[in-house]
Amino acid sequence: MRDRAFLRFTLISAVCVLLLANSYPQQQEKTFPSSYPAEWSVIFQPARALSEPANQFSFQTYLGFGPGTTTLTKGTVLLPGTMALPCDILWDRDVAIKLRDGVTIYVDVFRPAKTSAKLPAIIAWAPYGKSLPADPVAHFNKTVPASWVSGLTRFEGPDPAFWCNHGYAIINVDPRGAFKSQGDIHYWGRVDAADGYEVIEWAGRQDWSSGKVGMHGTSWLGIAQWHIAALEPPHLTALSPWGAHFYDQYRWDVCRGGIPDAGFNASITSGMTGSGNRAEAPYQMIARHSLMNPYWDDKIADMKKIRIPVYTVGSYGGDLEGFRAIASNEKWLRIHNKGEWNDQYDPVNQQDLLKFFDRYLMGVQNDWENTPRVRLTVISPDGADEVNRPETSWPLAGTEYRKFYLDAGSGKLMLEPVAEASSAKYDAETGQATFTVTFPEDTRVIGFAKLRLWIEADGAGDMDLFVTVQKPSTKDRVQWPNGRLRVSLRELDPMLSTDFQPVQSFRKNQFLSSGQIVPVDIAILPTGLLWHEGEQLVLTVAGNQLKGNAVAINKGMHVIHTGSEYESYLQLPIIPQK
Repeated sequence: MRDRAFLRFTLISAVCVLLLANSYPQQQEKTFPSSYPAEWSVIFQPARALSEPANQFSFQTYLGFGPGTTTLTKGTVLLPGTMALPCDILWDRDVAIKLRDGVTIYVDVFRPAKTSAKLPAIIAWAPYGKSLPADPVAHFNKTVPASWVSGLTRFEGPDPAFWCNHGYAIINVDPRGAFKSQGDIHYWGRVDAADGYEVIEWAGRQDWSSGKVGMHGTSWLGIAQWHIAALEPPHLTALSPWGAHFYDQYRWDVCRGGIPDAGFNASITSGMTGSGNRAEAPYQMIARHSLMNPYWDDKIADMKKIRIPVYTVGSYGGDLEGFRAIASNEKWLRIHNKGEWNDQYDPVNQQDLLKFFDRYLMGVQNDWENTPRVRLTVISPDGADEVNRPETSWPLAGTEYRKFYLDAGSGKLMLEPVAEASSAKYDAETGQATFTVTFPEDTRVIGFAKLRLWIEADGAGDMDLFVTVQKPSTKDRVQWPNGRLRVSLRELDPMLSTDFQPVQSFRKNQFLSSGQIVPVDIAILPTGLLWHEGEQLVLTVAGNQLKGNAVAINKGMHVIHTGSEYESYLQLPIIPQK
């Protein structure tokens, strides 16, 4: 009897423990890699020495190692013409943070000096160097007035003078391998993101911290936010990536359209600076691995894991991809018509960003939620741009995806399918084909375009296609939408593609045989352009690169088939007049 009673007691106790455990949220311990798998054979190259002066791709001259705390007094002007510091600032220099594998990295922390309040923190993450003061004229190529920023502004990061004056701490990070931080420099991916996770959690636990942490910055500093936030650090509360050109490095950086184009990446990599460290070299990896594989998969942030408030800003192109991909219900997008640096440090935009962070990092009830979810620019080549046009979504609600059919016989884009078959042929290495349409009324093209072509390679088993959509005889201020595709990599990814944006899988080659005619879908960068009544749109398809550093594989002739069974068309996102 005692045995039965004991057994009954044990079972009841076990059930109670399970019920009690399930009544509380369980914090799962996360484990992250600190290096790439050996089988990936990731290429690293020597980093620049700390003693080398800055150049256009290294961004920052190293000013020395000096752990300690400095008080910068209100009114101090650190560099000629820059903003005087609006408050006293505590500057904790070269603070050591030990990562999960024992590697030590260094950060600088800026805090308002005369406050006992707990502070939210904003982190700036990039390997470009945190040494200060930094000359904004040199940093931003004279696009940012020196009076807009202080000498505490790291390249593309938040200005501590502005943010400390509004009750925030700024944390500038030299990530793994950068400058005096130990280890090797990594290009985004899980290792770098996991380091960011740890620094966010470190920041959230400091005795001066309110426990709320945000991130801000442009370009690399924006891209890094997608990867770090996708790991869901508990203290990360809000994001503001500006000019975050992509979250998928293969498709948007080194191999857009499946065509290796790594010249810019090589330039950035050559500027990476470290203390006897190495820098990862994606431009060499794409030369070795031209198809998607686990290494490139690691360079794709899991955007569905980003559920916190996000305010993202950019220009037309890859900057807009993140907004559409993240899962957050509290997200805002602004599309500007400026250079990214001039837009980032514009005092009006600084105040706009302050309102966002005040709402989510400070808890201020300031009606930020009433800000239009999308504010965009409609670019007019004559300079009369429509700025901050309010919208509810991206792509825009009510978009009419209109097909303009290619007619090789006339060189026109037609509103109706073309009955008679014809073809346009051009030299694959130097030639091009053009197709035009004249708009009978003012027409706004805002969103994602695509090109469906029926194509044939005469004298080759593969072909690289380059595409632009533009208006002739206009100023260079307009960045025209463009697209590209290596035809052997035409297979679409059904999970990623939509009717308005084809996305290739890039995982296997499908070479062409002699005389084979195949359909291909080419994504064209999103845009927001106004054509006036009577103005012409020109579609150009070419075998030579129209923009970038791609090395095409073309030879022989390209043949574009149109009409009858070969419905080649340009699909444009037309916005009806309001």
